[in-house]
Amino acid sequence: MPSLAPRIDTVPASGIRRVFEQAAMLQAAGDDVTMLVIGEPDVPVATHIGDAARRAWTEDRTGYTPNGGIAPLRRAIQEKLQRENRITADLEQIWVTVGATQALFQAMSLVLSPGDELLVPDPGYTTFTMNAHILGATPVPYRLEPDRGFEPDLDALEASITERTRAIVVNSPSNPLGSVFGEETLRNLLAFARRHDLWVVSDEVYEYFTHDVRHVSLAALDEDDRVFTAFSLSKTYAMTGVRVGYLVTPKGLGPTMRTMQEAMISCVAEPDQYAALAAIVGDHSAVQDARDHYRANLAVAREVLDAAGIRYNDPRGAFYLWIDVAHATQGDVAAWALRFLHEQHVAVAPGSAFGRSGEGWIRICLAATPEDLRHGLGALPPLRSAR
Repeated sequence: MPSLAPRIDTVPASGIRRVFEQAAMLQAAGDDVTMLVIGEPDVPVATHIGDAARRAWTEDRTGYTPNGGIAPLRRAIQEKLQRENRITADLEQIWVTVGATQALFQAMSLVLSPGDELLVPDPGYTTFTMNAHILGATPVPYRLEPDRGFEPDLDALEASITERTRAIVVNSPSNPLGSVFGEETLRNLLAFARRHDLWVVSDEVYEYFTHDVRHVSLAALDEDDRVFTAFSLSKTYAMTGVRVGYLVTPKGLGPTMRTMQEAMISCVAEPDQYAALAAIVGDHSAVQDARDHYRANLAVAREVLDAAGIRYNDPRGAFYLWIDVAHATQGDVAAWALRFLHEQHVAVAPGSAFGRSGEGWIRICLAATPEDLRHGLGALPPLRSAR
C-alpha cells in the first residue's frame, strides 16, 4: 500500500476523545458514567429552528447553494455582525462553513505554507495544533499562565517570533479556560501582529456566553485587514450536530474564498442553512435560558470545589471550568483522568490535551445537570478536608 504524507504522522490525537470514547464504552456496557468531558450543550434546540429545517426538507430545498451560503443567511449574518460584534463586513467577506471547525481550518489553509510557524494558545483548543500539523506548519505555543490571569505575556510572544512566524491564533472566550480578553489586551495583540506583519485567526465560538463582561470581537478593532474570525451556531443554539458556522475574512478575498469553498465543501447543506437563518433572526430566549443555566451550574461547581479547597480559574465566559488537580495526578493528568474514569465513573478532559501547560489541570463542561456536577466534582480528591 502507498504511504501517507509524512506530516500526517505528526498530527496529535485528541486526548479529550480518548477519555470520551472509553466513557462511551463503559456506558455501552451498562455502567452509569457522569459525563463532564465533551463541550456539548445539554439544552434542546429551539422549536423554531427545527421547524425551519423541516420546512426546507418538505419543500425540497435540498440543492446546491452559492459557495458562500444562501443570500438571506449571509445578509442576516451581516446585520448580526454590525449589531452585536461592531464589525462592518461586505457580503463577500462572509462565508458559511461546516461549523467553526471548517472555518478555522480554512483560515489557516489560506495563510500557512509548509514550514511556517503558527502561534497558538497553550492551553488552547486541540484543533489549532492539529490543523497546523495537517498543513505542514509548526504550532508554537504561547503560554497562558494562572499567575497572569491566563492573559498572554507580550514579552514572551515577542521572544517567540522567528522569520517563519506567519500567524497567531486568539481564542476569547477561551476553550478550555473560560477566560475573556478585554479590549486593551486585544488591541495589544493586534499591535503585536502589526509589528510582525502577522495574520490573526480569531476563534469567537463562545461569543454569547460571557459572565458580567462584554465580548469584544478582534475584527471590530482591526484597521488593516489582517483578522479572520470564526463563528459558530453550534454552542449558541445547541446545534452541534447541524454543523453550521461562518468565517469572516479580510476584504478582497471573495474570488479566492469562492475557489476554496468549491474545492473543500462546495456549500453547506441547504436545510442546515435555513435552520441557521431561523436561529439568527428568530427568538433568542432559549439562548438567554442556556446562559442562565450555565451560570447557575457554575455556582454549584464553585460551591463543591471551594468546600474541597480545590483551586480553579473563575471563568468569565464559555461553559467550562478549568480545575487544578495537580495535588492528585503525580505529574500525568492524562493517565489520572483515565484512572478517575474507571474508578469513579466520572469523565473529565485532561488539561494536557490542550497543551503542555495544561499538565495538572482538568476541564469540565458546565452543560450538565446540577446533580451530575455535584457528583462528578464531589468525587475529585480534596486538597483539604471540607469545613
